[in-house]
Amino acid sequence: MAEKASISDAWRLARQADVVKRAAATGILVGGILVLINYGDAILSGSLTTSAFVKIALTVCVPYCVSTYSSVAAILQYAKQ
Repeated sequence: MAEKASISDAWRLARQADVVKRAAATGILVGGILVLINYGDAILSGSLTTSAFVKIALTVCVPYCVSTYSSVAAILQYAKQ
């Protein structure tokens, strides 16, 4: 029976260059689309507030985190086999 991966193993995998690159590309692409959908009118009118900038940053960070989690989970699952 395979040993359960530790949190330090997951953090190590999450910092690997290929995982970071894939997650960054996903965050920029998916986050960018969501930013345009949710804030496109405010961007075009130049009426972004400070809170909107924070929300835009989070809109990009969420798909980055989801992609990282998914990649790490897949790598760990593959390693079990």
